[in-house]
Amino acid sequence: MRVLVTRPAHSATRTAQRLRDMGHEPLLLPLRQPLHDNVAALAALATTSGAIAVTSAEAIRVLSALGEKLRPHLARLLFAVGETTAEEARSLGFRSVASSQGNGGDLADLVAAGKPGTLLYLAGAPRAEAFERRLRELGIHFSVVECYRMQPVVPGPAEIEAIFSSSRPEAILFYSRQTAEDFFRVRELRSAVPEHSEIRLFCLSEAVAEGVPAALRKNVVISPMPDEESLLSLL
Repeated sequence: MRVLVTRPAHSATRTAQRLRDMGHEPLLLPLRQPLHDNVAALAALATTSGAIAVTSAEAIRVLSALGEKLRPHLARLLFAVGETTAEEARSLGFRSVASSQGNGGDLADLVAAGKPGTLLYLAGAPRAEAFERRLRELGIHFSVVECYRMQPVVPGPAEIEAIFSSSRPEAILFYSRQTAEDFFRVRELRSAVPEHSEIRLFCLSEAVAEGVPAALRKNVVISPMPDEESLLSLL
């Protein structure tokens, strides 16, 4: 199966290899690229204590750039959405990592169960509001520091033509609502997936699927769990 991957380039490369191992043909079309703020992350760590929360592996990549300056904070409890992000945190040296298998709201419930006291949320922009909203409902004191921003990448007409001109993709993978919205906001891409199209749109969660136009919701397949392994198992 020809599968179009819309993740940022560094993540898409890993996904592409997984797809090849499964016997699929990956096509890469990154629609976002990260802009890291290592200074903000380091300052946040230096001026706080207690637990850390991340809802994306991108925050872990920001921390990885801190090198030896991260070492004093590796004993802090870290809460993560998804086991993949949790494993990246452990590989970086964090010794106490807890992960939720649901969305941000589920992570907030996990945080509450752990009774961390104060919490530093290393966040990105843009982001979903579920985690912060649920933390407030639970009365958990937390601070938010944006340590990365996902910037849109608009593909050129030639790049789009190369993907859709001959052997069109049979499936498209969407990992965030913002990326799905980015995709259908580009006129050439929206035209490449008309309402009568049979291209299946695989979304990491219900929230991601909200970025797909209503006319194409019949093509949407939603992962049972918000992790890549569950998403790819649907192909």
